[in-house]
Formats: sequence, structure tokens, C-alpha cells
Amino acid sequence: MVSDVRLAADIGGTFTDVALEARTGEEHHQRWTAKVLTTPRAPEQGVLEGVRVVLEKAGFSAGDLSLMIHGTTLATNALIERKGARTALITTEGFRDVLALGNESRYDQYDLNISLPEPLVPRRWRLPVPERLDNTGVVLRPLDEAALRALVPVLREEAIEAIAVGFLHAFVNPAHERRAAAILAEELPGIPVSLSSEVSPEMREWERFSTTAANAYVQPLMANYLGRLEEGLRAMGMTAPLFLMLSGGGLTTIATAARFPIRLVESGPAGGAIFSAHVAKERGLDRVLSFDMGGTTAKVCLIDEFAPQASRSFEVARVGRFRKGSGLPLRIPVIEMVEIGAGGGSLAHLDSLGRIQVGPESAGADPGPACYGRGGTHPAVTDANLLLGRYDPESFAGGSMRLDVGASEGAVTEHVGKGLGLEPSMAALGVVEVVDENMANAARVHAIESAKSYEGRSIIAFGGGGPVHGCRVAEKIGVSRILVPSGAGVGSAIGFLRAPVAYEVVRSLYTRFNSFDLAGVNALLADMSAEASSVVAQGSFGAETAEARIAYMRYVGQGHEIAVALPTRALTAEDVASIRAAYDGEYARFYDRPVPGSDVEVLSFAVTVATVVEAVEPAAKVADAPSPAPIRTQRVRDTATGQVADWAIFDRDAMAPGAKVNGPCIVTEAETSTLVGPGWTCRMDGLGYLELVKEAA
Repeated sequence: MVSDVRLAADIGGTFTDVALEARTGEEHHQRWTAKVLTTPRAPEQGVLEGVRVVLEKAGFSAGDLSLMIHGTTLATNALIERKGARTALITTEGFRDVLALGNESRYDQYDLNISLPEPLVPRRWRLPVPERLDNTGVVLRPLDEAALRALVPVLREEAIEAIAVGFLHAFVNPAHERRAAAILAEELPGIPVSLSSEVSPEMREWERFSTTAANAYVQPLMANYLGRLEEGLRAMGMTAPLFLMLSGGGLTTIATAARFPIRLVESGPAGGAIFSAHVAKERGLDRVLSFDMGGTTAKVCLIDEFAPQASRSFEVARVGRFRKGSGLPLRIPVIEMVEIGAGGGSLAHLDSLGRIQVGPESAGADPGPACYGRGGTHPAVTDANLLLGRYDPESFAGGSMRLDVGASEGAVTEHVGKGLGLEPSMAALGVVEVVDENMANAARVHAIESAKSYEGRSIIAFGGGGPVHGCRVAEKIGVSRILVPSGAGVGSAIGFLRAPVAYEVVRSLYTRFNSFDLAGVNALLADMSAEASSVVAQGSFGAETAEARIAYMRYVGQGHEIAVALPTRALTAEDVASIRAAYDGEYARFYDRPVPGSDVEVLSFAVTVATVVEAVEPAAKVADAPSPAPIRTQRVRDTATGQVADWAIFDRDAMAPGAKVNGPCIVTEAETSTLVGPGWTCRMDGLGYLELVKEAA
């Protein structure tokens, strides 16, 4: 008897992925998946279509659902494409240019013509108000309410659709911001207001104001979208609650998501990292690289001890491609990963020097790659893979879409091959090699910045393109083991089903270890714990919860903090010494040695409350089983050698646990294909996952 039916939907740039699981007992469940084209002009329509398809496959109705979880890149796209609301920033007099000045750093010290990201709020909509608090929250100058009301006609005349309020030191004392919000609600009912003391209550004005402005910028768009989606689901008969995936890896209610939509900017990729962490736990792999390649982007994330790396800062809409510091800063809890424009829809072209370049521009779902036959004329990575023989044009996406080989040849020849004097398949090889190197380089940089290596790691490859490109990327970064889970093509959506209901609160409180404010820190942590618990309680339905606490600290005089875990109870004087020792140890891990004799200062604290995730036991090994017979052969050009040969094609559904096939070959399934390169073997484990191993040279 079915006891629980859960559905997850992830909107990507090209495809919308849907996964449905029905539990029939404590440990038994069935899964159905669907992949439909994203509908950029009305994203909810793609989600609703995916829900209809998967419900029909499973034989359920919308009323049978117990829970739905959703993730989307809609907020991210609005920021990148500058298609958000007309937003005003009301700030402390004298600080209207903080968004433009930033922190005066340059991501390229030697570029005299450097381009910096334009603020989301133009200067004429950045409006100052007389008020002032000191760094402890004491009022130096009361809020000038008359001056604030005098701005209302300007806001009306400029047809402002959203308002961000960011006052100096409001993270310590939010009284002025809250009063401003009350006045604005009275004068401009219906206009959403975002307060920096709620969106990002941390020190550093640029990051705090930028995050608050971004939240206001996407709030009307996201609130309207979520409202349309919920209305469509209710019209289908769904009565179950709808949860949203947060960038930090937890789930939250639709009300919280609509209030703080900026926390959704990395919701889809976060689901992929959660998926990888769950798979790693199932296989007992404590050091892995999550490799998620979709239609528009590729995401890599390091996972140690079954947990993705976390961060509280993020950049969006970078002006310099892959250049850290060239984007708009966001101070939100986020799973730390590298995301690059390298997906199946990423477009290829020749630059002014005649070099092949791939991305970050994408064909998306409309018109899509040339081979989709929907009007695209520029070559995408999918076109290149098709010309290399990696896809069967008749069975792509489970046979739901027929690919046009002639269109791919024409696009690749026109935009790549002609300029290099190469025939289509060799030009396609160049495109795929470039995109594989881009992804491998991103993975190398991510490891270096995290002070980690790939020695002894495994790759978990998923997304529509991850299993296709996994072997070559692994060879480039020196990894010899790859895992392709079942449902890999919709991995992020499945990850949503594994995520806890969670919420993180971050606040600033400055203190030094030589004069540690024990009472103040304990009071702050208790208040943060209560806030996070209250948000989680809205969607946990009485489930058991756990709490984690972190302090961000640095040696006095330094510019960047390191995260150190804290006990989840009131701190004692004895704890202070052990926390300081933990900081020295973590600093030494990054920089080889601590700095003896230097005092340490704490800038911010974070408290996360989350529902307890079900325990997972590593899967048992299975005995060898006979290898399946290939269903056909395909002419495939190997990107490492350039040679063309007949590769055996195997049906994943026909492989039994313990069955093994040798590369070069391709294992196909409805939503993706796994390429097993020369020198690799592929074996199905007891969970139905494909394990690829590179033979020793």
C-alpha cells in the first residue's frame, strides 16, 4: 500500500526535470521521472506539463501527492538578464553610492579599461534619508520621517515596483529600517519592501545593500511566478504543501521563499549537490566531486564526509568570465560550487584569433541547439556530440525528440569548421574538447581554492550531459572512478527529495577572544536558534530537528574569515579556548601554519536548524553477473585520439546488478547516455548505479 507520494520539479535553462517517488514501506519506494522542454516565457507551464507527464506515467493524480518540492533558476536569470522590477534603494544620507563604489577592489589589477558590474539600482533611484546609528546600534540621529514621506511622490512618479531599505549599522539595531517599512507600507500599499536587517543582517555595507537590492529586484517576479504555479497546481487538484529548495541545501515554505527569493538563486544546483551527497553516502564514498552538466551550465562541487561545502557568499552576473570579484555580491547561505556556461545548449563560435570558444551563451530551450529543429542556427555542444556519434538521432530523450543531423552539420560547418578548414566531425571534436577542458579547468580551480586535491576522489556524474562527458573530464583531472546513479538525467530533482526542511540565520556581532563577550554571544545564538526553529517548524510537521552553529573569525587585521564549528549549547569560558584552538588548526589547514601571538576576532555567527535526514547504510557488494548483449553499434569518434570506431551500445535497463561491460561503449537510458571511454570498464552495482573504473596504464 502506498503511504507517501512525493514529487520534485527543477527548472533548468533547457529542460524542466520532474521526479516522483511513491513509498510502499519503510525502505521500499518506486520512482518515475520525466524531462520536458522549459517554457521560458511562462516557466510554470513547463512545470505543470512535467507534473502531468510524470503523474500519468505513475498512474497517480495530483490529489495523491503528499508533498511537492520545487527549485528554479528564475531569480538567477532575472539578475543576469536584468529583467527584474524597477527597484529603489532608500539608504542613510551620504551612502547612496555604496552600490557603485563597492569595496574598491579590482578583479584585474592591470586592466586599465576594466568593466565593473552596474548596480541593479541606478543612482536616481538610490534615495538618501537623514538617520544614523553607531556601530553598537545607539541612535546618533533619529530617522527623519518627514524626509522619508517626501520621497513617496518620487517613488510614485518613477513607477517603482519594489523598494530596498539599507541603513548604516541596521544589522545591529533594525529599529529605523522597521519604522521606514511601516511608513512605506502606509504610503505605498502593495509595493514590496526588503529590509537589509532581515535579508542580510551582517556587517559590510556593500554586500548587505547589494543582497537587499537583489532581493527586492526579483521579489515581484518570483512572488507572481510562485503564485501562478501554486494556482496551477491547485487547479490540477493538488492539496499537498509546496516547498522551495534553498541555495543552502534546505527546503522552506512558499511564504518564506516569496519573502526572501534571493535565497533561491542556486536552488537547482543545490539539489544536485544534495543528490551527490546522498549517493556518496549510499556507496560509502567520503571524498567525491559532484559533476552536474545540464543544458545550460555545468556545476562542480566538492563533497567530503557526505556533506557539500558551504559558503555564505556568492557572486552573480559576473562581467569577467570566471573572474572572481567581477560580479554582484550576495551574502546568502549557499552550497559552494563552481558554475560555468558549459552545457548541452552552450553555443560554439570562433573568436577574433580563430580559436574555438564555447559558452557562456546558450541556445536554451527556445530555439535550442540546431539539431532540435526549432529554429536554432548556431552550433551547440549537443550538435557536436551528435556529429561525433554519441547520440542516436532517433532515440534522443527517450525517443521523444528526433535530432536533425543535417542541421547540426550545417551549423558546425558555418560557425566553426569553415573558419578552421575542418570537416564537420573534426570541428565537432574541437568543440567538445574545448568544453571538456573548460569544465576540467573549473574543477581544478575549485579544488585549489578549497585547499583540496582530487587524489583518491570519485566523480558522481549526472544531469543530461554529465555521464556523456564524465570520462574525459575525469581523465583531465586525474580521477579514475566515476559513479552514474540511476535517474542521473534528473539528478537535481531527485536531490530535492533528499533535502531536509532547513533554515539558516546569519548575524554579525563583533568580539575578540582576548575580551570575549560570552553573555552577548550566548544571547545572540539563542535568539538566532529561535528564529531558525520557528521557520523550520512551519514545514517540518513535528519531525525531529538538529542544529548546527558556526562562527566566522579571523586574525585581527586580516580581511577574510574562516568558519569554525561551535557547540550547539550555551558556551562556557572553557569553550572559548577550545574554539580558538580549532581556529588555529583550520587556519593551518589553509595556510600551512598558524600565527602565534595574534588575537582572533569573530565577525559573524550562523545557526542552521534542519530536520534530521534518514540514515543511509552503504550498499552491499553484489556478485558478478553475465554481461548483456549490445542492442546495436554506432560509429563514434573518440575525442582523446580522434579515431573513429564502432562502439557497442547497451541498454541500461537490460543490465543486471553485477554485469560488466568494457569500453569503448555507450550505455543508454531515457534521459541521458553514459560514455565508457577506451580503457574504462563499467559495472552495475547493487543499487543499479553504473561504476566506471579507469584501468591502470
